[in-house]
Amino acid sequence: MALRHATGWGLLECKRALRETDGDTEEAKEILGVVRLMHDDRINRSPAEGRICSARDGEGSKVAIVGVSTQTSFAANNAQFADMVAKVAADALLQDAGEVEEPDAMQAAIDEVRLAMKEDICLVRGTVVGSGGRVGIYVRFNGKAGAVVELAGDGVTDELLADLCMHVTGVTLPPIAISVEDVPVDVIEREGRIAKAQAIAQGKAEEVAEKMVAGKIRRFYERNVLLEQAFVKDDRRTVQDVLPSGVTIKSFVRMQVGGSVE
Repeated sequence: MALRHATGWGLLECKRALRETDGDTEEAKEILGVVRLMHDDRINRSPAEGRICSARDGEGSKVAIVGVSTQTSFAANNAQFADMVAKVAADALLQDAGEVEEPDAMQAAIDEVRLAMKEDICLVRGTVVGSGGRVGIYVRFNGKAGAVVELAGDGVTDELLADLCMHVTGVTLPPIAISVEDVPVDVIEREGRIAKAQAIAQGKAEEVAEKMVAGKIRRFYERNVLLEQAFVKDDRRTVQDVLPSGVTIKSFVRMQVGGSVE
């Protein structure tokens, strides 16, 4: 696939981007380019094989999610490997909110399995979420993808948390921000410049070009901003529509083996 070779993204992400743009290859390149721009260092650290695992405190106020990579699916599906990843997640939960540090004990647990299985195994990323809200977690049964969402406000239910975690895990393009205000200005300016240049190249008048820019920015938000995305369980509503009055999304984390790590 030409888009795959041009962007370096996997086949699944390329197909999703093409669906989002109705087959427009150039616009699909822009979408994938922006996602890479937002999360380039994390994408580069994504495991080709491995497992996502989580650990949660009893009160539902703190969750750790970790991704540990290995070289083969055989190792990733091995019980010893799965047990080790679960232990890494449990140990990570003892840390404060933020990116997981890798203390000696955690590294030793990983090294033990690495030596036993004779594969290159490492912690790709770990995050602890919990800053006063209620936290939900969803990890697919095969351990290949998962998400954490933290909500604040009255009206937060377990069902709402589960739905939002499944949305973040399963949405076509992973969100790059919670709200429109969270998207970096330089990213929007870049999208605007590209859209205007395309309109001018098509012979559109300045006034028409500006309107096309506004429309393209709106569609960019709908594709890439969590609150503006069509809800996966009911695409007639946005994620914002699903939230009860007074409930806000404080943070989210998405991890996927062999794909992007948000």
